[in-house]
Amino acid sequence: MKVVIVDDSEAIRKVLRAICEGEGHEVVAEFADGEGLLDFVRGFRPDVVCLDYELPGRNGFELLVEMDHAANQVAVVVITGSDEPELKGHAADLGAAGFIRKPFESAQVINELNEIAKVRAIAARAAAEPEVAQAAVPAAAKAETKAQEKPAAPGAAVVSRTAVVVDDSGSIRLVLKGILEGMGVKVVGMATSGKDAIELVRRFRPALVCLDVDMPGMSGLEALPHIGAASPRTRVVMVTGNASRQVVAEAVTGGAKGYFLKPVRPAKVEEFIRKLLQI
Repeated sequence: MKVVIVDDSEAIRKVLRAICEGEGHEVVAEFADGEGLLDFVRGFRPDVVCLDYELPGRNGFELLVEMDHAANQVAVVVITGSDEPELKGHAADLGAAGFIRKPFESAQVINELNEIAKVRAIAARAAAEPEVAQAAVPAAAKAETKAQEKPAAPGAAVVSRTAVVVDDSGSIRLVLKGILEGMGVKVVGMATSGKDAIELVRRFRPALVCLDVDMPGMSGLEALPHIGAASPRTRVVMVTGNASRQVVAEAVTGGAKGYFLKPVRPAKVEEFIRKLLQI
């Protein structure tokens, strides 16, 4: 993979370069701060950015958000010397593909790069497949949705081995789509907000919904009871970087069957879904 290293410590940059090149990856650029990084990412489209959280001028999270919007096929590994416990979850919710605390060992970096390589391969396969229904629901479907605004009957059937994926990150939607379809679960719709998720669930009555917790507008937790009312037999799994007691309690109360932690790890997702759907 083509790797960019961003850290204000020259020593750290040298260590990361040695690790990456030792694994056969190509380090295509180094930056001591965020100056010029976004332009480089837009123009060159590297596969991975190893991004220090505490940089001169702008912190890594600000850059992470802009990279996700500018080129969401770029995987970002956040690296930090901070021991703040909430940073890992926050980074994941912002779209980070990996997280490493300093001081780190070579094995940690290698493991993150290997996981990213797996995820990128899955996402690439998903991107090459036919598009599925998106958040914008056609007029005919909107009329159908209007007629279905009353809660569905408790025994209303769902369509076996179908799923809707809901996340405001394009890269995460693709990864989840690739994992599910690789298991034989057809993804019939994808959305970026809780409101659009409800519309797609009313339209398709999928067996499964993968629902991001933290999204603009209506959050996943806010949408959860509406999804349950629209299709009671649909099983909802939350996707989050923050598995705090409060988030887990709200998800369980709302009817969720469990949760995946970001960054998404394919083997764990597949194991859970197989048990949940009994496939």
